[in-house]
Amino acid sequence: MVLSAVSRKFSRATEDPLDTPSPVTDNDSDRISNVDKKLASVDERSSSDEEHVKKPSETYAIEQETEEDPEIAALPREVRQLVSLTDDPTLPTITFRYFLLSIIFIVPGAFLSQMSHFRTTQAPYSIFFVQIATHYVGNFFARVFPAWEIRVPFTKWSFNLNPAPWSAKEHVLVTLTAASGATYNLGYTPIALAELFYGEKLNPAVAIFFMFAIVWVGYAFAAIARQLLLYDPTYVWPQALMQTTLFETFRKQDVSSPLARRQLKIFFLSLVGMTLWQFLPEYVFPFTSSLAFLCWVAPHNPVANFIGSGLGGMGFLNLTFDWSNINWNGSSILLTPWWTQVILFLAYVVSCWVLLPAAKWGNLGSYKHGLMSNSLFMANGTKYPVLDVLTPDFRLNQTAYEEHGLMYMGLHNAWATFFDYAKVTAAVTWIATFGFYQVKSNLKKAIASRRKSEKAKGQNINYQYHDRLNVLQRQYKEVPLWWYVALFMAGFIILLVATACGYLWIPVWTLFVGLATAGVFVLPFGWLYAISNYQLAVGTFNEMLYGYMVHTKAGASHRHPCGPSTYGAIAGDAWYRAQYMLQDQKIGHYMHIPPRTVFFSQIFGTVLGIPVNYGVIRWVLNTKGNILKGVEKDPLNQWTGQSIIGSNTLGVQYAVIGPQKMFENPELRILPYSFLVGAVIPPILYILHRCFPRLRVDLWNVTIFFSGLSVFYGNISTGYTSAIIGGYVVMYWAYRRRFETWKRYSYMVAAAFDAGFNLNMLLIFLFFGSGKQIKMPNWWGNNADSVERCFAL
Repeated sequence: MVLSAVSRKFSRATEDPLDTPSPVTDNDSDRISNVDKKLASVDERSSSDEEHVKKPSETYAIEQETEEDPEIAALPREVRQLVSLTDDPTLPTITFRYFLLSIIFIVPGAFLSQMSHFRTTQAPYSIFFVQIATHYVGNFFARVFPAWEIRVPFTKWSFNLNPAPWSAKEHVLVTLTAASGATYNLGYTPIALAELFYGEKLNPAVAIFFMFAIVWVGYAFAAIARQLLLYDPTYVWPQALMQTTLFETFRKQDVSSPLARRQLKIFFLSLVGMTLWQFLPEYVFPFTSSLAFLCWVAPHNPVANFIGSGLGGMGFLNLTFDWSNINWNGSSILLTPWWTQVILFLAYVVSCWVLLPAAKWGNLGSYKHGLMSNSLFMANGTKYPVLDVLTPDFRLNQTAYEEHGLMYMGLHNAWATFFDYAKVTAAVTWIATFGFYQVKSNLKKAIASRRKSEKAKGQNINYQYHDRLNVLQRQYKEVPLWWYVALFMAGFIILLVATACGYLWIPVWTLFVGLATAGVFVLPFGWLYAISNYQLAVGTFNEMLYGYMVHTKAGASHRHPCGPSTYGAIAGDAWYRAQYMLQDQKIGHYMHIPPRTVFFSQIFGTVLGIPVNYGVIRWVLNTKGNILKGVEKDPLNQWTGQSIIGSNTLGVQYAVIGPQKMFENPELRILPYSFLVGAVIPPILYILHRCFPRLRVDLWNVTIFFSGLSVFYGNISTGYTSAIIGGYVVMYWAYRRRFETWKRYSYMVAAAFDAGFNLNMLLIFLFFGSGKQIKMPNWWGNNADSVERCFAL
């Protein structure tokens, strides 16, 4: 009933009271009409046939003339080239086809994404796959569905199965719904941690509502940075612009055109090829997942094995043919800007090729045990018996703790933690220096826009910027602030009740602190993501802060090891989801979608995806629990439980032991100084940039560099050399030397590779793991001792 009512209500943008075009000023109308014909002619020339692409001089004069318009000149060059500057507000948006396609693509996406986060490496469920597939499926539905008017029994509501031809706006909304729902949920960490290590199963209803709440609070927090980061045309949001390019390709190209057929052919060839190829590294021939050349030369030499191994070593001269290892742990080399990839690769080089040998054979640290492990150790190198120093109510048994001695971290884990702290303060001081003037200017414009909107008879219209895209969007009603407030209150009340009733292992007052600190980080982290396509994770900082809080008198009764991950899920998702919501709203901005319709699609996605996320958590815990706990060994080092073990380590360190006792360890006393390091370096670089602007110090973003250094490479250190080679070819050479080819095919191939990997994971699960588990027999390419053939590691 709800689906039917909403389908009728949103069937066309112009029929929807939420999205009814607002009055556009006379000046706006004049400016729009002055260039519409010229822009349309450019679109026709670029889309009618591939030959016109080969002759840019034919459209150059028109483009030059239109770019003289101040509205168009205000847009960055790449936006002018890739984004349509005309709009048809009569195109359908929320239809029956939208709901059907959302269900079809979100359910498997939510399953694969959540399952992927229990693995050591992951390739996210490809939104590009959804974007491409829904175009063809949507056109198919528009051809075969009858145009029947369906009336909902006992109501006045009705909807049309096929109201109009498949529209670009329906296409965008299905993709945005998938981006919101076909993903993983950060709440899985405390839920899985409690059951795996402490035998506590969270009530399913509480768990699902907890997962809903952290997402909704995060989406509400998007309102904090929306006016500053969304409308400013200088913030292109690389991922949003890339997806917009695909939408524009489908909008301009008829399915039967030669270029469209060629793109479709390349997409499906790449999809099938990656699907079949991944059976080799993932199942049949895992030797290809890490090509350790030094191990081939000296397979029984411990030094050569450690240097060359990518599965527990330095990964020097190591290559991989496994897409999940190449794909920057979820940040595609075919999408991330080249300068970001260079910074991340250099961080990997410093961590694995400089610090690791200095720690193993040099004088970096006196503690030499568990160098590449994220577990906790005793002074003699044996694993710390964590449960032995806990009381039945999960408090620290001081006598047992003194008997076992200090807890030690592996040195690799220790410096990863150091830079994990440093990147937080670096993000804040970086935007306070390099981004200060831009944010200040945007804030002034936002205040002026608010005043002008109030004068316009209370219409919620954005007058902040006067570029072409913002002028077009003024015909649609903006999302009112109270919608965000209502969404926040729904999530906040759920979290408040759950914590007050003792379900979530944290004291109620820490909930307020977590939400307050998250609100501070939304703007600087969103700013970094908007310019670099790199999303900063701050889980360790949140958990350390929680540790300090519960080791005060007020929090003395809440020192459960699951408390830090619960607090981290609440505080971390608040800014994490805010960034993704803003990115998807930027896509809606580029594609001229009514903002209120975009908002609805994002919330609807969570309603579809989160129950599936919880179902995956239950399946993984029931079938992979022993591997995640370390009872069974996974030969590929993929189901190692690295993330869960790391969360348990942090939970014990911060909640049970406490940061004060943790930093008493001589090896860890330096960790608190990381906040000072992160705070000081960006201002120093800013001064250098002001004095020597030609050095382009502004491109050396230390926040991203510290993020790369904070990665724990203990189980997987392969893939980064292969990634930088691939990134150079695609994002540097092809982007600069073969831009037209890059623009047509790069995103197609990226989508196909990610989709092929995920399809392969699903097929392996269905064929070899859903019923009776079938293991690949051991052979030369699947050695039982070492798939890399590093036998002395």
